[in-house]
Amino acid sequence: MNEGNKITINDVAKAAGVSKGTVDRVLHNRGEVSAKSRDRILKVIEELGYRPNFYASILASRKNYTISCIIPEFNDGEFWELTEKGIDQGREYAGRFGITINAVMYDQYDLDSFQNACAKVLASDPSGVVIAPMFRNETLKFAKELSERHVPYVYIDSKLEEDGYLAYYGMPMYQSGYLCADILTDGRDVRKVHIIRIARDKRGLSDPTVTRRTGLIDYIAEHYPDCRIENTFIDPKSREERYRKLDGMFAADPDPDKYIVMCNSRVHFVADYLRDRGIRTCRVVGFDVLDRNLSALRDGYVQALIAQHSDRQAASAITAITDYLILHTVPQKKDNYTQMDILNKYNCDYYI
Repeated sequence: MNEGNKITINDVAKAAGVSKGTVDRVLHNRGEVSAKSRDRILKVIEELGYRPNFYASILASRKNYTISCIIPEFNDGEFWELTEKGIDQGREYAGRFGITINAVMYDQYDLDSFQNACAKVLASDPSGVVIAPMFRNETLKFAKELSERHVPYVYIDSKLEEDGYLAYYGMPMYQSGYLCADILTDGRDVRKVHIIRIARDKRGLSDPTVTRRTGLIDYIAEHYPDCRIENTFIDPKSREERYRKLDGMFAADPDPDKYIVMCNSRVHFVADYLRDRGIRTCRVVGFDVLDRNLSALRDGYVQALIAQHSDRQAASAITAITDYLILHTVPQKKDNYTQMDILNKYNCDYYI
């Protein structure tokens, strides 16, 4: 390799056993190159980590690439704020090649808002799409339209079980629910588990954690067949209504040693209630490293969090689409499952 380990087109040609001109034709998708040579060149490019400066060639060909990222709206300190930071990281990488990144947001509790976001993206004629799915049927319709237009799309955070997507970056959802149940029960004599769920859209069409919840329920059925599972729905926008629902749940179940879980990032709602009511007898498990969740973990109102780096997921999704558009490469793996990090009060301050 060259001095300073800077990979050049000559290095790629030498490693692939072809001429520099052949590599150039593959990179710029012009001229005839055999499938065998093309595959070998792309493999060498990936192995060597070669990243040519395509910016000038993109301008010369007058190609204007745009990647749209469809994610839920958020307030400061909420889960999707970290995802937006990942989009900014991906924007920096894509920007090297003159690719524009647009974030299109929707109300995760409103189907019409999601439909409008999808329609807006389609009208913009995107080159690629990153999507965090909330509404299953509408997402499938949107994905079908993207496939018919030959637009690559990548799922983040959760995915739908269909084959058209370029890649997925996120937790293995079913396994995360299974793991959550194991941490919650901890080998104890558990007779009842309370699942606190968010009351979402009025038509009941948004359920992004259904796969995670299925994993949790399957674990309980396999290891605690006599354990009862009760669901309590709370309003994310009304503290008064949340407390009314949780008061009712506690009144109906006199056992002070409750096992409580939330399958999304809002376990701080439960922690706030327990703190205000002075209750410390519950075992509570949730997801994600929001500041309010970490505070509840440190104070002992939540016993464990299952964490993920959602910013890295978003950045990886944009990188994958960028490489697909520019290098014509696909990710080595279709499903890129991220780690499931288990945090408690003793290690949460060292999570990076």
